[in-house]
Amino acid sequence: MVDVLLALYEPLSIQELSNYHIDAPNYSQNGEVGGFDLYLICVSLTNLHPLPMSLATIRSRALLGVDAIEVTVETHLSNGMPGFAIVGLPETAVKESKERVRSAIINAGLDFPTRRITVNLAPADLPKAGGRYDLAIALSILAASGQIDKDALENTEILGELALDGGIRQVQGAVPAILGARQQNHKIILPAANADELALVAYAQGYCVGSLLELVNHLANKTDLTSCKDLPRRQAPVCDSLQGFTEVRGQALAKRAVQIAAAGGHNLLMIGPPGSGKTLLANILIGLLPSMNEAEALEVATVKSAAKLQLNSSNWQQRPIRAPHHSASSVALVGGGNRASPGEISLAHRGVLFLDELTEFKPGVLDALREPLESGEITISRANYRVKFPANFQLLAAMNPCPCGYASDPRHECRCTADRIARYLGKLSGPLLDRLDLIIEVPSLSQAELLQHRNEATDWEEIRNKIAQCRDLQAQRNGKLNSELQVGELDQYCPLSAPLRNNLAAIMDKLAMSARATHRVIKMSRTIADFEGSTNIRKQDLMEAISYRRCQFIESVIR
Repeated sequence: MVDVLLALYEPLSIQELSNYHIDAPNYSQNGEVGGFDLYLICVSLTNLHPLPMSLATIRSRALLGVDAIEVTVETHLSNGMPGFAIVGLPETAVKESKERVRSAIINAGLDFPTRRITVNLAPADLPKAGGRYDLAIALSILAASGQIDKDALENTEILGELALDGGIRQVQGAVPAILGARQQNHKIILPAANADELALVAYAQGYCVGSLLELVNHLANKTDLTSCKDLPRRQAPVCDSLQGFTEVRGQALAKRAVQIAAAGGHNLLMIGPPGSGKTLLANILIGLLPSMNEAEALEVATVKSAAKLQLNSSNWQQRPIRAPHHSASSVALVGGGNRASPGEISLAHRGVLFLDELTEFKPGVLDALREPLESGEITISRANYRVKFPANFQLLAAMNPCPCGYASDPRHECRCTADRIARYLGKLSGPLLDRLDLIIEVPSLSQAELLQHRNEATDWEEIRNKIAQCRDLQAQRNGKLNSELQVGELDQYCPLSAPLRNNLAAIMDKLAMSARATHRVIKMSRTIADFEGSTNIRKQDLMEAISYRRCQFIESVIR
């Protein structure tokens, strides 16, 4: 071990001296003190040269809800004592990237600069979380230190979490980042583990990389990276078989309601005793829905990517189906948590949210659905930011008419008192029920109906094609489904003749229905007319729509 005594022609402190590069210093041994060699170094200020200050900038993206916000990674190498600081509102995982980046650069055989390193993640007021900035920070350090060309990263966005050996791990929310880069026409480089998401978006300027060294070689030697063109192509959507639908016996009214709900994206509530076929009818509705178009599929893929769910190219256009257990909390249903992740209603975006045993859910959880059912989105507020998740879903619910389940079954005696049934149905608030389009009873079937061997005459394949054509008609005319029409659009897309309007007003007044219920009846009658191939809304269409809102078990609750 050697202690060095500095003696300069002009006084400089140790910290000031570290800012300079020394050319060929002259030194001589000056004795020994306590077993350590003592050197006297004489340096002329003419041999001291300031180290260059370097700055590099690389683009990346932060995940805020389902939006990918552009983040600029700025790295400055300055003179002074060696250090590594990250600023820009980083969370713990981002602060710990200092050690991952240092080890990855060294283990990749590259030089980690022994200078003062300052990394700024801009904008500074946006919270930064996760290891998604590791690769961008490492490349900015290498660019600032002159080990790679800064111009090679022009208009390029970088995402990736570094392993200590220089490998690159998967990041969350790659689909929103790819869509954001495509919107800006930027090149984007992702981990190889995110190749499936890149293949789904099919962005021509997207590339995958497996390690830091591979990426450095690409930037220095122009080696090829795995591009979107090299990835497997997206497969065509798979249509499930409808053969199981022939198992439904009877229930003509319920099957008709299921078809109307599927044709217009209307919310449906089925009430009936245990074993009456409510769950089977729900599966029928799910199977009748057509596949999503590419724009809708990308919206769903964005939500799944933000929630870190697996994406499958074989069924990526299949509508999502979410069926949470009745013990689910409000946060699980609508989203939230420390980092505001999507909930079940967002994961059901463009699909179906099936709530079986509806009255077993906590009333507060069910009431949290009221705003998303109306607006098609959910906003979650935090102290320093707000995130907005899409939640345009079709609600499908099933419940028993009473706690014991047999209030409507003539073959079983109900054990519940009137007060108990009232408390049971009171778990469903009027505002929630007011947002449902169809409320139907599903009666139990006799043993003779269940055991008969005749085949059902319903051609479900033909009905599914008819529903798909009905939805296409709505998209061409409205630009959306009938259930998504706003109040101001009803006169344009759902016109009623004067007699029909007067008839509807009289009936709705007699039933004491709200204005929202009246608007939903008009939209549903438009769907029935479209389903039957009628250009105008007819009286039978309007009467059928009104009949779907009549149910003896919950009329008092709706009012």
